[in-house]
Formats: sequence, structure tokens, C-alpha cells
Amino acid sequence: MKRSLFIAMFFLCAPVLFAQQSVTPFNEPPEWSKKVIWYQVFLERFYNGDKSNDPKPENINTAPINSIAPKDWAITPWTGDWFKPDPWMKETGMDFNPSLQFRRYGGDLQGLLDKLDYIHDLGATAIFINPLNDAPSLHKYDARNYHHIDVNFGPDPIDDNKIIASENPADPSTWKWTSADKLFLKLVDEIHKRQMKIIMDYSWNHTGTTFWAWLDILKNQDKSPYKDWYDIKSFDDPSTPQNEFSYNGWIGVQSLPEIKKVNITTKRVSGHPYEGDINSGMKQHIFAVTKRWLAPDGNTSHGIDGFRMDVADQIGMQFWRDFRKYVRGIQPNAYLIGEIWWEEWPDHLMNPAPYTSGDAFDAVMFYQAYKPARYFFSTNNNSINAAQFKDSLELEWNRLLPANRYAMMNVSATHDAPRVLSDFYNPNKYKYHATPSDDPGYKTGKPDEETYKRVRLYLLHLFTSVGAPQIYNGEEMGMWGADDPHPRKPLWWKEYKFDDERRNNFQPGNSAYDPVAFNQQQFNWYKRLCAIRNDNPVLSTGDFSFINAEGEMLAYKRFDTKNEIIVLFNLDKTSQQFELDAKSTYLDLLTGKKVRVAKVQLPSLSAMLLKKLR
Repeated sequence: MKRSLFIAMFFLCAPVLFAQQSVTPFNEPPEWSKKVIWYQVFLERFYNGDKSNDPKPENINTAPINSIAPKDWAITPWTGDWFKPDPWMKETGMDFNPSLQFRRYGGDLQGLLDKLDYIHDLGATAIFINPLNDAPSLHKYDARNYHHIDVNFGPDPIDDNKIIASENPADPSTWKWTSADKLFLKLVDEIHKRQMKIIMDYSWNHTGTTFWAWLDILKNQDKSPYKDWYDIKSFDDPSTPQNEFSYNGWIGVQSLPEIKKVNITTKRVSGHPYEGDINSGMKQHIFAVTKRWLAPDGNTSHGIDGFRMDVADQIGMQFWRDFRKYVRGIQPNAYLIGEIWWEEWPDHLMNPAPYTSGDAFDAVMFYQAYKPARYFFSTNNNSINAAQFKDSLELEWNRLLPANRYAMMNVSATHDAPRVLSDFYNPNKYKYHATPSDDPGYKTGKPDEETYKRVRLYLLHLFTSVGAPQIYNGEEMGMWGADDPHPRKPLWWKEYKFDDERRNNFQPGNSAYDPVAFNQQQFNWYKRLCAIRNDNPVLSTGDFSFINAEGEMLAYKRFDTKNEIIVLFNLDKTSQQFELDAKSTYLDLLTGKKVRVAKVQLPSLSAMLLKKLR
């Protein structure tokens, strides 16, 4: 009886199970990537869940090459004034901004585990974590090794370092699992238990100067078996007193030695894709690392759901084609997203189409969509009207295949760009290099009320537009911050009491201070938008059509065969009228009120989100 009941239940559940396990066609993005809400975690500044693993001075170095932590260095208090120099900063001999690279706050994997329900309750459904690979910097793009989680993110840094030292890093058969690795895999399982996804961030373009293969090259020079892994211009001649060793660092940064590019068959022009590959030895090493996280112990159900690839335009297309084949051969539903940057600095971003045509990435970080949105929704020196905004979006979307268009990660703020509130508060044309160091008039403090209103309107667009919305950790808390390094403040958790923050720190005259605290109103807005998008799949996969784009008035709809949602914006200084179908009844998803009129009046700087009921 029990056996027959089990069989019956199996077949009842089978369609659901099979639907969940359906295989994504090779040249298409996974369906789940169109439906998620991304939450980006910069782990070192997220939450300190385990103070016993906090970095020590010997764990840290930063640019310039192997610049070690100064005497009397200590962990920076989480709740202190960001602009207050640490006592040890004078010893660095650096200005304030560069010395911030030495700060550590102790964020770790346990902290993310502790706050995982917070992310889930917010409504985010996928997590993208900045690099976790073992590295001495706070950002971790200077890998010491690729195949382990940073020891200070796990519970036992001392023993983890011993485990790493016992391996042959060139031989995957010797690789072991550190306590940090195991805690990360526990995190992956906990994320999956909550029906969420997780992707890792890697740069295959460069390593740090403490990477194991690079250290071997420094020791053995042209006799190193890894000498061809990097772009080395000349080796040292031991018969001369000078050191002739010379190499290329990523964009000239010597602390980030660049992986050697090979088999280049087209001219390499900055801002354009090129045909080429990387050194085969490093390539096979990368593939081994890739398999390790996609299928721990051969089990893809315990592995990650994809990768975000840093500065992807620096690597040739043949590598990315082979990488996609390798990844999809292990996990057919994996998501691959690349970061591409400038075709022509500072006005023209790259065309994502060559990277999203089915043989490389599923999507790119869609900076291209944020740029015109910022110019439309904020009071910017380069402001555009609704018609220009419409034209800009359509230009970017029309470059992309429809499936990839829906899989784009719609990015508005990250770890190396101003937070949205600061970006909207300042009228400067460019989002990048936006700090008081670049512009003495740049406003670093709490934005005014109009800025909050405009940001909320932009967020409504972000969550109702084509592509998957992304939240950089802390945006939902109402955090502000100028360009890098200022978007890397420790998060403003509700349970903490923070010191007031000095505003416009770099300007002469009397100092002013802003109170720092979790912004409940901002959080509620994000949570509401997450719920609306999650509850209405048409906002993720439905068609898109503009209804009105005149002056400061914008209207569009998301629709499929059964559903229709209309989005109305009035950015004008005066109240404006929008026409509706008088025969239809709508539910305003922002207020919960029903609407059945031929015309609606929207006050200045307001919006409506109308779901058609009949």
C-alpha cells in the first residue's frame, strides 16, 4: 500500500519536478535569470558574524605592490564615522582615500548566513557576491588563489592556511576543503533551501602578486613552469646587478599582473571584442576551479548557479566560447554574466550584442540602461526628456536578442560606483570619478527630500522595466556614498547605533555632520517593489510597450495574453493628466485602491502602477 501510494505521489509531482529540472538550450539564458531580483553583496562590509576570524595585520596588503598594514593597525569600528581617520592612517603616508584600502571591518560568511533571512524577507531572489577567492585586499580581485574562499571569511584562518600550504595548487587532485570552503558550501545550500540562486564573481584576466603561480615566477624566473601564464616582457638576468624583470599589469596596475593573451587573430582595440584566448595552462586551471564550485564532489545540486565575470572585454572571445561550453557541460542551467565597459571614455559604453549572441554570455551588467535613466529621473546637468529616454532604451534593447534582453542585470549601483542617492543628489554629468577629490563641490552627505522622491520613482521604473533589477547591498537601507572607495561603507544595520558622519570632509571651513541610521521608509519602498515584481510575473517576462513619452511624462505597459500593468510617471513641476481606458477597472498596486476613470491626475514627482482587472 505504501509503495503504491509513493508511486502515485511521484507521478503527481513529476511534472513539477521535471519542469524544475528542464535543460536550458545552450544559446539561451536560463529562464530563472529573467525572473530574479538580484542582491549584490560586498562581503567585507556586509556583516561581521564571527569576530574570531577578523583579519590581522599580516593578512593584509594592498597597492602599491605588497604595501603592508602599518604599525598599530587595527580593525575599524563598524559604527564609526566613515570620514574620521583611523589612528594608524598617518603611518601610511597616504591621503585619506588611498589609506581607506587598508581598512577592514570583519564582514564574513557567517555574517551573510546570519542575515540571509533579511535578504529573503526583503524579496530578493538571487545573490551575487563580489570575489570570495583568497586574497589580501578588501575587494579580492587580486587573487592569492582561485580555488579557495578567503581564509578570513571562514571560521578558522590559521588552520585553513595550513591546509592550503599542504596542497599542490597546480594539481586539483590535491585540493582540499578548508573550513571557509565548507562554510561557503553551507551558505549555497541555505540559499537554495530558500528557493534562491547564487553566483560567484571572478576575474580571469589577472591575479594578485601573491598568487601562487606568480610567486613561483618571481622565484624561478624563466625556469618557472608558469612563466607563460602571464604577460611578461622580460626576465631578470642573474648575471647583472639590475633587476630586468618586467611585465604588464591590468591597465598598467602592477599589483594586478595580467594573464597572457594568445592566438589573437583580430586587432585588439580597447572597447571592442577581439578574437583570442588565454594561456592554455592557466585556462585548464580556471576550468578546474570552475568545476569545483559548480559541482562540489560531483554534485551540481550543491553548487553555485553561475558566474559574474569581471572586466570580460579584456579577454578574447575564443576563451569565452570555450568557457561557456565547459560551464554548460557541467550545469546546463548556469547563468553567465560579463562586465564590459567603455567603447570610448567617457561617453560611449560598449555594445553588449557580440557578447550575448548565444555563444558567450547570457547577459552583461547593463550599465547601458542606467545611464539614460539617471539623466531622465534625476536633476542632472545632462538631463533628457521622456522622448529621448524612450529612444535611448529602445536603442539599447534593440541591440539584444529578446531572450537576452530579459536576462540583463539592470545595475544602478555597485561596489565601485556612487550609490544611487548620491548619484541623483549631484548634478554632474558623469557617474564615475565622482568624489570630492575629483570635484570639490561634490556633495557627500545626506540627500535632500526631492532626491529621495526621484530615486523612488527611478526604482519603480527599475522594477517594472525589461531585465532583472539589481540591489547593491545597503541601497535598501538608504545609504549614500560617493564614487569608490565611498560605496564600501559598512552596512547601516537597524540594530546598530552609528556615529554621525562628517559631510563634505575634503572641503575647507566648518564641518557639518549627518545622522546615520537605517532608513525604514526606503527599505519599505524596496520591499514593496520586490513584492510587486515577485507577485506579477508579467513584470519579468511580459512584453513591453511605450504609451506616452512627452516632456516629463512617461507611460508604458507590461503585458501578456492574460495580464496588463500600466506604469505612469510625472516628473514635471506641475500636475499632469493621463488618459486611461474608461471601460476598464484597474488596481493601483502602490496604494491598493481601485481606479475606474477615463483620466487620472498625477501630482508633480509621482507615479501610478495600475494592474488591469477587467
